[in-house]
Amino acid sequence: MADTETRDNKRAKARQPRRAAGKPGGKPTLRTIAEMTGLAITTISRALNNAPELSEETRVRVQKIAAEVGYVPDRTALRLKTGRTHVVSLILDPHDEILGFGQSMVSGLTEALRGTPYHLVITPMFTGGAPIDPIRYILRNKAADGVIFSRTQPDDDRAKLLMEENFPFVSHGRTALPSAHPYVDYDNYAFAHHAVMRLKAKGCRKVTIILPPDRFSFGHHLRDGFMAAIRETGLDYEIIDGATLDNTADQIRLATMRRIAEPDAPDGFICTGDAAALSIMAGITDAGFEIGKDVQMVVKQTSGIFSQVRPKVDAIFEDTALAGKQMGELLLRRINGEPAEQLQILHEPEIWF
Repeated sequence: MADTETRDNKRAKARQPRRAAGKPGGKPTLRTIAEMTGLAITTISRALNNAPELSEETRVRVQKIAAEVGYVPDRTALRLKTGRTHVVSLILDPHDEILGFGQSMVSGLTEALRGTPYHLVITPMFTGGAPIDPIRYILRNKAADGVIFSRTQPDDDRAKLLMEENFPFVSHGRTALPSAHPYVDYDNYAFAHHAVMRLKAKGCRKVTIILPPDRFSFGHHLRDGFMAAIRETGLDYEIIDGATLDNTADQIRLATMRRIAEPDAPDGFICTGDAAALSIMAGITDAGFEIGKDVQMVVKQTSGIFSQVRPKVDAIFEDTALAGKQMGELLLRRINGEPAEQLQILHEPEIWF
């Protein structure tokens, strides 16, 4: 009986999670992970920081074990030792149109930072404030090691200041600045071009598109792709009047209602965001027209919502969760000194029709 109990105890202990070295239940350290993997402490540290000189297999293995044992770096000690905060700041504009965008992006960023010493802090960019203000705050207070921001402009002051300060950042969207900088972007030119071609194939005679305010880079790309397809097809067209992507849902709905009830109204709508698309659908329906019969639509969506919407509309997908993950990965590589020219990704549209 005693021998059986001893064997059972040994088996039970073998099944228990591996604990930190030292006293039972002690806080896991770099040394803990080093002893478990047989790797040097410096290698463990570099793996947790996604150092590019290490193999992906080593980084994944170390980060997996760190997560299993519940390793959490001592951020105060790290900052004193390295001068780094181990904070990544995501600057978000809490606009209606990008609420789903922000949620997906945070999910992707969290995935990229998992198992590293970095944690994510969201810095809000409120309506009426200057976009550069959060950047200045972070630089002045050394509040982060790197920054991620969206809604870029061709001559973006945020990107210029960060490059002047040699401060790591990744933008969601491109600029027209002469110096290369890291970015992850969606090919809005291709989206608009595909959308016009789809409406042409569905028999539309006149198409329209809702655009963001002209100051944003992705608005220029959307307009350029739209107009290129208009020239190729010879379709009649107009830009939605009285509303932009930044208007409220009701403003977009009312602008759609007014226009579709007027003579020579468009019969093909290109919607460049989820919330705007729902508002346009409401405006078309409230005006007494039927989507899919009187009017056709192509929607750019950043969620799966339009697979549940009836009547069904054609959708082209933008994977913002993937973009968030990639931006997190690129930012860590930039923090570790990789050249900006190697840290640029452009996503092709994912067509769902």
